[in-house]
Formats: sequence, structure tokens, C-alpha cells
Amino acid sequence: NIGLCFLTPHGRFLARVNGKVKGNVLLRKKQYAISETEESIAIAASFLVGKIANCRKVIERALRDHALLVDVSMLAQASRSLRDNLRLIRECRTIEDLMGFEGSSAKIYFSVFDQLVLHQKDQFFFRERSRRPPLDNLNSLLSFLYTLLTSEVSSALETVGLDPYVGFLHQDRPGRPSLALDLMEELRPVFADRLALTLINRNQISGKGFTQKESGGILMDDETRKKVLTAWQERKKEM
Repeated sequence: NIGLCFLTPHGRFLARVNGKVKGNVLLRKKQYAISETEESIAIAASFLVGKIANCRKVIERALRDHALLVDVSMLAQASRSLRDNLRLIRECRTIEDLMGFEGSSAKIYFSVFDQLVLHQKDQFFFRERSRRPPLDNLNSLLSFLYTLLTSEVSSALETVGLDPYVGFLHQDRPGRPSLALDLMEELRPVFADRLALTLINRNQISGKGFTQKESGGILMDDETRKKVLTAWQERKKEM
């Protein structure tokens, strides 16, 4: 009853091995039915509210614990902007409106993410989110953690009988686990992002564990990947 994931050295998901799928078929039928109705908008909004609220928690924690090391005014403004978005989401009536707030909130959050890196800033600076390939060490770390989180969430959904490929916030697309991505949105800030910052700020990993390939992408070495996986398992126990 332990899922097994296969990833490329870059952290891209390849395959997952699970045990027998459990759950009630009626649950999946209900999921499919709701995904085609306006009820899906309320569910999608709840995922987005969770994400933005948790982004604020990450920022507010930095303000509370490290006020002398961060730009307080910048982080406070970002927190207020995210709070305003939370209020406006209640007025959304379409998935397109929700995705607009998802994009603007992500932009606000990542615009101050570099402030949350307190140590090793020359090795783990953050300018913007990049993927496929990640273009710096921190993006490489985040991409790897997000891949792990997506796989964990997909396994959890299948365990209770839900279809990870039929979502509410993320629209259906062949090969994309939309519901897993929906649920992952609210878990990313407090689970993956916080773990990445902890590993860096506590010097548990260093820039020496990352290498730039000819394509420009950044690759973690085996030792660093093992450290990240160990920290991941420990964080799961805490959660």
C-alpha cells in the first residue's frame, strides 16, 4: 500500500505505481456530473481561496519571524493585495474570472518570493517562475517539489475513488491530472514552498548541488535530490 513514483533527473514525472484502486463508483459519477455544471465554480473557487490564503500565510510568517531581514513594506503590500483578491473572488461567476485572479495572485506572490530567501541568496535568488526547463536553482527545487506533490495528491485522490484527471479549476486536458492540480494549488505554498525555503535558509542544501546543462536548464545532483526527498518524507509526517 505504498505508492512508487518514477521521475527523470530533472524531476519530471514519468510513472507511478499504485495498489488496487478503491472507492465508490458512484462518487466518480457524481464528480463527472458536477464538473459539467455551475456547481463546479463554487468548488473551483474554494481551491483558489485556499491557495491565496496559504500564500498570505507564508508571507505573514516571514513578516512575523524575520522582520529585520525582509522588506516589510513590500511584503505587507503583497499580503494586502492578496487579501483584496480573496474578497473579489466571491463575486466571480465563471472559471475564466477565477483563473484571472489565480494568475494575478501568483504574480503578486512570486514578485516577493525572493524576499523570503534569507540565506545563500547568491545561489538561490528568485526572479520569476520558470519551468520546462527551470532556469535557476530555486526554480529547479520548486519544480521537483511540485512534481512530488502532484504525484502524492493524485495517489490520494485515487485511493478514495476520485478521478485525478477531472478537475474544477483546471480544465480538462488529455494527460493532465486536473483535479490533482486543483488540490495541489492550496497545498503548494505551505507544503512545497515552505519546505524549499527551509532547506535553503537552514543551509540543508547548497548551490553546489545544482548544475546548468547545455539547454540552460538546472539539474539537481543525486545527493541533493536524496536530501530533498528525506526532508519531504519528514514534512509529510509533520503534516
